[in-house]
Amino acid sequence: PEMPEGAAEGILRGMYLLTDAGKPKKGELRVQLLGSGTILREAIAAAELLDKDFGVKADIWSCPSFTELRRDGFDVERWNRLHPEAEQRKSYVETCLEGRSGPAIAATDYVRAYADQIRAFVPMRYTVLGTDGFGRSDTRANLRRFFEVDRYYIAHAAISALAAEGKMNAKDVARALKEYKIDAGKANPIGV
Repeated sequence: PEMPEGAAEGILRGMYLLTDAGKPKKGELRVQLLGSGTILREAIAAAELLDKDFGVKADIWSCPSFTELRRDGFDVERWNRLHPEAEQRKSYVETCLEGRSGPAIAATDYVRAYADQIRAFVPMRYTVLGTDGFGRSDTRANLRRFFEVDRYYIAHAAISALAAEGKMNAKDVARALKEYKIDAGKANPIGV
């Protein structure tokens, strides 16, 4: 997608808001979808599925560098530790997500550890999807499905996180599994 106006600083810092779902209405369910690299397109498609199938709105964040976000978080952490009497700073991730509602779901083509490195700075429930496991040679769509990082797994992870927060329930999670043709008995790709 094209770079939104005013996103240049966020790109350099590692994260910017691509799509704002608008001010939440009373009772509206909301999630934060963080997409990295080519999986950003899957996060966009997952947002459409969530809205169409479950009425869940999603803010979509492009995260070109979880590494920069981590550096910033640790820099802020260090500064706060060394300046206990000064006004405490917030990490860029925290500043971006502060005041946003719902859990955050990050999805990337890299191993989970890549997006997981900012967990300490995310101010909400945080679920990470990544391509842990052994190398494969197949179509991109099949690989994303195999490693559980496609639009359907992202949408399912969002529903599951909302259920864990008590905003949805197990029946909703089961419905997502069925609707998105996710095989709960499939072997975990991390060990296959």
